[in-house]
Amino acid sequence: MIRFENIEKKYPDGTIALQDINITVPKGQFCVLLGHSGAGKSTLLRLVNGLITPSSGRTVVDKTELSKRTIRSVRRRVSMMHQEFNLVKRSSVAVNVMSGSLAEVNFLTSLIGWFPKDIRRKCCELVHRVGLGEEHLHRRVDHLSGGQQQRVGIARALILDPVVVLADEPVASLDPSASHEILALLRSLSKEHGCTVLCSLHQVDFARRFGDRIVGLEQGQVVFDLDPDKVDQQALNLIYANYDDPHGQETVRAARVENVVDTGVKRP
Repeated sequence: MIRFENIEKKYPDGTIALQDINITVPKGQFCVLLGHSGAGKSTLLRLVNGLITPSSGRTVVDKTELSKRTIRSVRRRVSMMHQEFNLVKRSSVAVNVMSGSLAEVNFLTSLIGWFPKDIRRKCCELVHRVGLGEEHLHRRVDHLSGGQQQRVGIARALILDPVVVLADEPVASLDPSASHEILALLRSLSKEHGCTVLCSLHQVDFARRFGDRIVGLEQGQVVFDLDPDKVDQQALNLIYANYDDPHGQETVRAARVENVVDTGVKRP
């Protein structure tokens, strides 16, 4: 469970990144944050693992309020997936997956590639569960495709059985087919493990297909909080209508809305 209470974030230069955020994400929910770049999605995600501290308000994770005193214990229960995978490209798949356990294993022994037997066993299980074979365990990550690398990212995120998984634009670097596979896998495994997922996206069709709930952000504020089938043109106008692309062409809203048709594909 994640709870944001009266959150505001203002940077020293006066930029207001978040304002008046009050959201509760219950256990096991796949909650999508939808909005264009700069809307506040990544800032909100980083509040959950303490990478950013709010100017006011509080963040509660798994019944624990995030503070200097509790940040280490909270981080042990929270994993994060990144847009650019954030893997050690010259290391093997196995080492990258097991590195997700560093919060609970001896750092010095991990530097020489030694991990406890239970972590090594779980690594093998997760690599299999994300659709990679035994032959991938000792392959260097930079020899894998983007979709395979993000599968490694999912396995790493789940190695310590987190209560929360944060996914910051996890498919932004992937083609549509790979994006669909990764989001379906993330949703399936998160349900299987009973963890809460807070996932930022900018693709409307993926948000509607995979989210249990969609929260729309614009200029650091929540402008809608809806079930996926309630996210219509009127709602989308609130987050995309006034956002032009860098080249002054059509609005991003128009480009996204073209893909909002109901495909008939049910959520996994």
